[in-house]
This record gives sequence, structure tokens and C-alpha cells, in this order.
Amino acid sequence: MRFTVSSTALSSKLVALSRVINSKNALPILGDFVFDISGQTLRLTASDSENTMQTTVELTESDSDGRFAIGNHDLLEAVKGFSEQPITFDVDLQSSIAKITYQNGLFSLPTENADEYPTAQTVGDAATTIVISNQMLAENINRSIFATAQDELRPVMNGIYFDLTPDCLAVVASDGHKLVRNKIYSIKSDQPASFILPKKPASLLKNLLGKDGGDITIRFDERNAEINYGDGIILCRLIEGRYPNYNSVIPQNNPNELRVDRSGLLAALRRVQPFANDSSNLIRFHVEGSTLQLDAEDYDFSKTATERMSCDYNGQPMSIGFKGSSFIEVLSNFDCPEIVIQLADPSRAGLVLPSEQPENQDVLMLMMPMLLND
Repeated sequence: MRFTVSSTALSSKLVALSRVINSKNALPILGDFVFDISGQTLRLTASDSENTMQTTVELTESDSDGRFAIGNHDLLEAVKGFSEQPITFDVDLQSSIAKITYQNGLFSLPTENADEYPTAQTVGDAATTIVISNQMLAENINRSIFATAQDELRPVMNGIYFDLTPDCLAVVASDGHKLVRNKIYSIKSDQPASFILPKKPASLLKNLLGKDGGDITIRFDERNAEINYGDGIILCRLIEGRYPNYNSVIPQNNPNELRVDRSGLLAALRRVQPFANDSSNLIRFHVEGSTLQLDAEDYDFSKTATERMSCDYNGQPMSIGFKGSSFIEVLSNFDCPEIVIQLADPSRAGLVLPSEQPENQDVLMLMMPMLLND
């Protein structure tokens, strides 16, 4: 079997696929890429048994169809360094050797029988389908993934929750201390459905999406999801279980509203945070009139910091504590110039919203307060 392919096209696809492969695998063949040639099309597959990625590359020429598996590390290292040029694979399935020829040389690698590669779980016929734009899915994953948990006791918190209702599609992530909820009003269904996307396929999508237009099709049932992103597919096993009622923790009446420059507050927090206690990371927000004051202190090491900035506030004077690193993460995942912070009292959750919502969306982030030692 002999075929020729563009070096840069092959390299870019293999780099994307390699992100799904684990460094250690229960089955050694899961450390391989699967090459499947049919006509003038090469389909490439990589998997970690729970997540499978497939993508296609057009071949310059091919003399026959066939399948084989080849180790990911050596092949990837070899083709990553090539400038744009044709690469020819001569594969002898009998002797299990692939000779790869390029402009200035050649190398050979052992191949394995692709029939031994595990088959990916497919989505059933009764699957629910969501069609969402590439850019919108990328924005929502980027905005949410930081808020997912690392909780062995509650695995449902370790992914991004997609909740399809008659009103909207809600994309939710929370670790119990902070929460992100994005409502997309242009996507809804009379038949409610939901799934929890694990962090790894979400991270894979984060790296793949947003580079072009077009729509993404997500098909899912109770156990698996199939995400078709244009020139490739991700098949993944979903997190099973019931996601907590996220709406019940979002306060409906936070009357004290603070408007402040997002980048200014982010810079101030980054300056003040190093002076906070390492274990608590507590920063006190004191807001009164048109002034927001940030205070951090670590009496164990005799460190304190205070910074004031102007804001627009209508409400009662208030001091409330937040975890500095978490608030920095929240602000970093907005892209608006100004944010609105809605507060009720020092013991109840604060809401952070963009001053202007994206079109057809409602973005909200929640921060649980920390106890102040007055």
C-alpha cells in the first residue's frame, strides 16, 4: 500500500489528535494513530478508550485501500519538523513496516494491526441533537471550563453541564465556590435534555474551535456524545449522574449594584493578592459611595496591602470577603470593558455580570463569599 500526503496537513492533524492520547495506556495500541485509507481520503483516529478523535486528510495519490496503526510519538516528532512537502508512505502489512519517504531522506517505523484497536462507543438512534455555531460553543467552553471542579466524591461537578430546556440552552460549570451559567436563547427544545461533558473532551474542543465559522453538531444520549466539528469528530463518554439544581443557588435579589472597570479591578487584585494569607487567599472588598477599597493582609508575615479605585455604586456601605485567586479567574474570563457586581449582604453570594450581555445570551458568574474576621 502506497500513498502520498502533504506534510503540513498531516502534521497539523496529528498534533491535534495527539492531545487525546494518554502517556500511559492500559492497552499499548492506544498509544498509536490509526490510518484508514479509502480512495483519496485518509481517516486518522486516536483514542484513550473513553474519548476518540477522528479527522480526515485528502491524499495527493493512493494506490489501494487499507488500515494500519502506527506509534504516535516517533511519527509525530518526525513530521512536526518538516517544511511543506509531499510525504510518501510505503506500507507492507505482511512485514508490519512503514517506510516514509520525504525530499531529503526516509525513515521506517513498525506498524500494528488496526483490527486490534478498540471500537469507539457510538451514540444511539434516539439521541438528542444540538446545532450550535463554532464561535458560540468555543466562547461558552472558554468561559466555563475554569469553574469545573476536581472532586472525586462528586464526579458530576468535574464537567460542563449542558441543560437544554424549552427556554434556552444553559451551559453551566461550578466547583461549589464559584459558578458560571451561560444562557443561549437561540437554542431551545420542547423536549428537555441534558448531559455533562467531561473536562478532557471540553479541553480538546477548546483547542480545536473558534478558528473558523460553521456549525457544530452535538448528538448525545445517556452515556455518550458525538461532536462533529467540521473536519473531525470527537466521540466521548459522558459523566453519568444528576447535576445539582444550579438555579437554586443563584440569588434572585441582590439590590446593591457596583459597576467598575474590569481590567482596572483585575490589575488591582493582581497587585493586592500576593499580600493575602496563603491558605485563605482572602481579600476584603469594602465599597462605599464611589470608592471600592481592596484589602489583603497576612499577619503571620507582617504583610498588608490596600488599594482604592473609583466605581459606580448604589447601595448600602458594605465589606465582603472573596477568595482573591477565584475572583481573578472570574474577571479573566470576561471580555467586556466593564462589569457589574450585584451584592445582597456579606454572607450571601455575589453575582458578576458583563455590563452588556452578548447577543441572544445571558452570562452570569457567581462567587461565594468568605467570612471576614472583624
